[in-house]
Amino acid sequence: MENDRSAAKWTKGTLALFPVQTLILAAPLTAAPEPAKPLTPSDIVAAAPASAWRTIPAEDLLVIDYDAGGRTVVQLAPTFAPVHVANIRALASGGYWQGSAVYRVQDNYVAQWGTNDDKKPLPPGIVAKPPAEYVRSARGFAIRPLGFADPYAVRTGHAGGWPVAQYRDGSVSLIHCYGTVGVGRDLAPDTGMGGELYAVIGHAPRQLDRNIAIVGRVVEGIEQMSALPRGTEALGFYKEGSVARKIASVRLASALPAADRPSFQYMAETSPTFAAYARARANRNDPFYRVAAGGVDICNAPVPVRRTPAQ
Repeated sequence: MENDRSAAKWTKGTLALFPVQTLILAAPLTAAPEPAKPLTPSDIVAAAPASAWRTIPAEDLLVIDYDAGGRTVVQLAPTFAPVHVANIRALASGGYWQGSAVYRVQDNYVAQWGTNDDKKPLPPGIVAKPPAEYVRSARGFAIRPLGFADPYAVRTGHAGGWPVAQYRDGSVSLIHCYGTVGVGRDLAPDTGMGGELYAVIGHAPRQLDRNIAIVGRVVEGIEQMSALPRGTEALGFYKEGSVARKIASVRLASALPAADRPSFQYMAETSPTFAAYARARANRNDPFYRVAAGGVDICNAPVPVRRTPAQ
């Protein structure tokens, strides 16, 4: 009986507490914040501040217009191949490429353009036999290391907005990635004058590094070359008398009217934004990816380039 009375007292007291507990449970709970959505490389580039970007000088932009319409724009690399680039500027200013064409398109390799005529007169100021500007001393180049092993070089990274490789002998070179532009040449000692150029349209042919002068990269309109039918002759050349695409003009952007002058910026590798971009390229953790690679090849971390309003 005593136990029954005690149980009743306990029950009565406990019941008296229920309204208070109910009030406590009814109080609004603060939801835990959702984890931040992982950023893609594109997200990082889109949000990059103005301080992360550098404008490409108009004299470093080679503008190729085609007879049938369309345009390809090449950024030149005078720091790495100054004599060849000076030749290319002089050839453009002298109208050397009027009536030229894309005459070679080799699948998974290159598209090549020019006159394919080594007897065509050259404009004044051309160095007919430039030095072999295939490598340069690493001294003076502040390279931001990519941080991953490379089968072709001691290390790779970026310098001045370009992908570069450094070698055991203390030299550096630009790298053959998709869109890289180089100078066609014959067997050594020929180094190519700059009148015949090619753009990489396939997997990076890194075996060409240090063997040919790299003078730039396509920053817009690579599809004007990469989407062309492949040549049917050896090495992707077109049959004699036919070409892939005729070129109306090749000019420097600085020579164009202001309204028609393209303008581009590249992301500086010295910026914190570029560091975040490079990390994201190596460690994709946005929703599509189940497994992050944990590494990246230099050609799979291309320097972001964007078109900007005419300056």
